[in-house]
This record gives sequence, C-alpha cells and structure tokens, in this order.
Amino acid sequence: MPRTKPRRPTSGHVITRQVMTIVERIIHIEAMSGVVLLMAAAAALLWANSSWYESYEALWHLPVSFSLGRFGFSQDLHFIVNDVLMTVFFLVAGMEIRREIHDGALSDLRQAVLPIIAAIGGVCAPALIYIAFNLDPARHHGWAIPSATDIAFAVGILALLGKSIPANVRIVLLSLAIIDDIIAVLIIALFYSEGIDPSGLLIAGGGILLVLAMRWLGFASAWTYCLPAAVLWLGLFKTGVHPSLAGVVLGLLTPVLPARAYTPPLERITRAVQKIRKRPVREDAASHEVAQALREIHKSQRDMMPPVTRVQMTLHPWVAFVIMPVFAFANAGVRFGDVDLAAGGSMFVMLGVALGLIAGKPLGVMVAGFLAVRLGFCRLPPQVSWAGMMLVGLLAGIGFTMAIFVAMLAFDNAAALSAAKIGVLVGSAVSGLLGLGYGLLYVRWLKPVRK
Repeated sequence: MPRTKPRRPTSGHVITRQVMTIVERIIHIEAMSGVVLLMAAAAALLWANSSWYESYEALWHLPVSFSLGRFGFSQDLHFIVNDVLMTVFFLVAGMEIRREIHDGALSDLRQAVLPIIAAIGGVCAPALIYIAFNLDPARHHGWAIPSATDIAFAVGILALLGKSIPANVRIVLLSLAIIDDIIAVLIIALFYSEGIDPSGLLIAGGGILLVLAMRWLGFASAWTYCLPAAVLWLGLFKTGVHPSLAGVVLGLLTPVLPARAYTPPLERITRAVQKIRKRPVREDAASHEVAQALREIHKSQRDMMPPVTRVQMTLHPWVAFVIMPVFAFANAGVRFGDVDLAAGGSMFVMLGVALGLIAGKPLGVMVAGFLAVRLGFCRLPPQVSWAGMMLVGLLAGIGFTMAIFVAMLAFDNAAALSAAKIGVLVGSAVSGLLGLGYGLLYVRWLKPVRK
C-alpha cells in the first residue's frame, strides 16, 4: 500500500497559522505584558467608577466552593485570584530566583553585591518616607507597600526604550527586581502572616518531603507535582503564612539540571526519527509505531531542558498575560467617590506610598549603590554609569502588582486600603513616566560611549 500524501492546508488553516504566529511574536515582546497589565487596571478603574460599580464588587464576591467527602472548600472569587492564582505568579518568581542563583546574576557574589545593596537601599528608603508621613502606629503596618518592584512593568518600559539601552543596565534592573521580590517574600512571611499554627507546619513539611521524594524517584512530569504542591499550599494556609508563598518554595525546589538518563535525549530523538522513517507499510501498524516514536520524542525533548527552565517557559505567558492582568483587574478597581482621604489619615497613607515609590526608590538605589562602590564593596558593571543607575532607580519605583498585594495584607480598613491603592497607582504611573522620559534623555545624551 503506498504511503498517503500529506493533505494541503485549507485557507482557514493558513489564516489561523498566520494569526497564531503574530500572537506568539506579541507574547515574546516584553513591553506587551506591561501594556496588558495597564489595560486591565484601567478597565477595573473605569468599571468601579461607572454606574455599574455594584456589579464589579458583586463579581469578586461570587462564592466558589467544592467538596470531596468530608473535606469542603468555600471561598469567594477574590480569594481564588489573590491566594490561588497568585501562587503560580510566585512559582515563576521562585524559579527565576533559583535560576539566577544557579548560573545568573546571583551566582557570583561579587557580581551580585551591587544590585543586592541597591535593592536593600530601595526597600529601606521608601519605608522611611512612608513612616515619616505615617507616625500614627495605626498606619505603620503599610511601611512595606512602596518597597516592591513590578518586574513586568519595569522591564517592559525598559524594552520600550529599545536596544540602545546597554545590556548590563537591563541585567542590573532585572537583578534588583528579583532581589526586591526575595525581600518582599521575606517581609510577607515575617510581618504579614498571622500567628503560626504548628499543625500547619507539619502539613507543609510533608508537602516539601513529598516533592523531594518524587524528585529522588525521578518523576519528570510537572503535572505529577500538583499533589505535593496542593499539600504545601494547604499547610501554609493552615499555618497562617500567606499560602501563595508555596509557589516560591516550589520554585526554589525545582531542579536546575536536566533529568538523569542512561541514554542521552538527543540520541533517543534520533532513534525515534529513524523509526518513523522506517515505519511498516501496513497503515494500522504504522500508526502504532509512529505514536510510540512521537511519545519518545516528546519525553526526550522534555528531558533535554532543566525543569526550572522548561516549566518557567511554559508558565511565563500565562502569568504575564492572564494571571497578572486578572489580579490587576480584581484589585485595581478603586471607587474614587467612596475614598475619603480625610478619614483616619488616609491622605498620609496615599502620600507615603506614592512618594515612597516616586522619590524613595531612586534615592535608596542611588545612595546605597554609591556608598557600596565608594567603600570598595563592588564596582559599576561595564557600560553602566551613574546615569544608568538613575534609570534603574526610577523604573524600580513601579511597584504596581506586588505593592497592591502587600497593601491588601497590610490593611483591613477599607479607607486605608483604598488610599494605599491610589498611592500605588499614582506612584507607579509617575515613576513609569519619569523612567520613560529620563530613559529617552539617557539614550540621547547620557549613555556611556562603547569602547
């Protein structure tokens, strides 16, 4: 029986392929994730301040529940977004940290000293500015809100400035933002978690041991780790620590080396391709042989890449274009008519957050970085001048996603929370515009000449 000829694609297939190619290109443009995030926040603000604002509130309070035997779970949609979906966001952040510690900007302590010290300064200065405006102990709890950096927005705006920005400036900004994330995670765990329940620690520890055991046994599929991930999440939830931090723990536990194998994956792929070429003439046998060979190619392709890289590449588009915009859409909807900045010092909360981001971030990054270089702890990387560090500091003031997340942990009072969110939105927007304007000036006049 002769082999069947491949069927020509229809015009619909061709159009679909072209559209998907365009979508894939857009997804790989770093600035686009920031644009989508901004659109989601704008949509939330418009909806919350329209005549249909009650439906916005009602949407996020929709109950979500399920039960399995004696076990039952019931929360609203807002909880699902902030505590479940954001676990995936923290998972990707944890994997990014793991990769950078293994072979990135954090693998060499001498190289990491500058962004580490600059990040610490960029956390302390905004906190001090916030406290200076909020001496009342009732408002102190928001000190960490202006301390975080939104990686997607900051790197996205840097991408808008084009390839004229030296690569090392981007590396310093990315490293500083990652270290900011580490500090933010530690702050959430230490200062914004409820009383520790020891029984929850046992459950979380069991989830971690299950992950380590499965790694030792050689489980390679990421889906198999959903069960221990759920155990870890439930353990942290019961403990009182914010459960989304389970993502960071899982990210740090993700292997950075390819899976062990007796036969190299590339050799297995070659054998499978040869098997497909020599498939039998009989059509039923051919389909079985081809399916088996394709499964082997899929497994070998998976084994060629370290899990930390493979899983992060798979999840990153979902985090950047789905999870973070949904989070912004669920939490950026502040109704301005209901905000009373005169109540309970809300005005000072807003000013402390906004000025902490706008002024505190660049001030802390510049002062801490300058002192570190001056005292001989480190030196500026090649092609990174103090003008470039100023650009990093301005863009680090874009707090948005993580800042809103911390604000919701810091305040139960609706007035203070709304004021903090407005401060985050204003501070992040101004920092972004200042960073973009200064970046254009930097590209034109201040960028160091390449030697």
